[in-house]
Amino acid sequence: MTGAETAYLFRHALLRDAAYEMQLPSDRARLHELAFFLIEAAFGGRAPELPLLDATQAARVVPHATDTVAHELAHHAQVALAGGAPAFVPSLRALYLRRAAEYAEIAFRTESAVGFWIELSELSSGRERAGALRRAATAWIVAGRPTQAEAIAQQSLAAGKATGEPRCMAGALNCLATVYRQTGRGSEAEQSLLQVLDLYRQLGDRAGEGAALGNLASAHQEYGRMAQAEQMHEQALSIHREVGNRRFEGITLGNLAAVYQQTARMPLAEQAYAQALAIHREVGNRHFEGVALGNLALVYQETGRLELAEQAYATALAIHREVGNRRGEGIALGNLAIVYRQAGHVAQAEQTYCQALVIHREVGNRVFEATTVTNLAIVFQETGRLAQAECMLDEVLPLHRILGNRQFEGIVLSNLANIYRETGRLPQAAKALQQALPIHQEVNSRRMEGISLCDLAICQVTLHGRATAAATWQQGMAILTELGNTPELQRKTQAMREVCTRAGVPPLGE
Repeated sequence: MTGAETAYLFRHALLRDAAYEMQLPSDRARLHELAFFLIEAAFGGRAPELPLLDATQAARVVPHATDTVAHELAHHAQVALAGGAPAFVPSLRALYLRRAAEYAEIAFRTESAVGFWIELSELSSGRERAGALRRAATAWIVAGRPTQAEAIAQQSLAAGKATGEPRCMAGALNCLATVYRQTGRGSEAEQSLLQVLDLYRQLGDRAGEGAALGNLASAHQEYGRMAQAEQMHEQALSIHREVGNRRFEGITLGNLAAVYQQTARMPLAEQAYAQALAIHREVGNRHFEGVALGNLALVYQETGRLELAEQAYATALAIHREVGNRRGEGIALGNLAIVYRQAGHVAQAEQTYCQALVIHREVGNRVFEATTVTNLAIVFQETGRLAQAECMLDEVLPLHRILGNRQFEGIVLSNLANIYRETGRLPQAAKALQQALPIHQEVNSRRMEGISLCDLAICQVTLHGRATAAATWQQGMAILTELGNTPELQRKTQAMREVCTRAGVPPLGE
């Protein structure tokens, strides 16, 4: 039986739609015109005009009370325009479409944002059209949807070429480079970034050249070419200092610190992160202050200073919440969970990973969603829930490959190897570690390389004997010693001691 209230609502909707359709198009246009002005007045009047979209860097948009109803205003403007309402001009619809898109992005409603950007591009021409398409592609990129982003970025590039404006082309090429990086097409990404660099050099735009060098350096860093990455970050840093761009100087120092961190130069990494943090505070860049604090916490974490790491993550988390950076909040929670796990607070780690996972899914951060699922599987593994852990890792491995996340592809393989070893599947474990090691070396993940070499040696003791395992063990222990990673050294030494005792041979390294 249908309830009376439901039946009423259904009939009411039918009557409303019928009454609406009975109006002449010109009358409907006037009604939408009236609705537009009434809503606009109720929300503080006309929103201010926004910066042009043709810039390759997104300009800061000052919020306005109408932002929450911008999509409704854009709709009323559209119908009023179609009906020939005299008070309307196309720029009014474009104004509120742009604000609707910006607001949807802030609220992490990616599909809505992309729809508004596409609709705006259809109203626009020239540089504005190229910019709207670039923003649509960027929204998909941030949400971890590179396939959807690629076609739109290509349209943005075509629109930019039609204008002959190098900055429009550079913005679209940067988008495409990010798509290529996310989909594992390193050579195409590098080619696009080199084109961007060339465009800025042709313009004599030193600030743009510095930004392009930084992006190219980050690509080299991602592909494990650390010497090239370091050199280009230093060149970018020099340019930012030359043109007085303190904001980008701070960002680039943070990227350079990450290179030092990945290449086991922890004192240099810590120093560079501290310098970056000071600059972010000086220029009032709270967003990147939170990012830098989180990265500095990683250094503390990797050098065994868990209490300092926890404090830094907690401060970073507070900053992300203060500025409304949900994406950063999710990342900080995931990293804080790692500290809890390393400190032995397993239940707290699991709870925090779950909180991070909710946020990653809310904001569409597929890369960190996959990362967090991987880390949560490790908690299950460490608490004896091996079947659940193995299932989660098997499911997330293809996602890391789709996203081109080579670092975590290697981590998943190494952790699957641990499960295989713990469940007596030593040949399968050794095979997974042999697949993981080249990936760790490719992305220059020294910590995971050291851990995986030690784990492989532990397998080799049983499979091939103590003599075969010795060289592998020495390599792994040397890396962990170089990194100053005392907790991992202790864990691996204990694991080797146990396997050698079971094999009836003296422990390696003792």
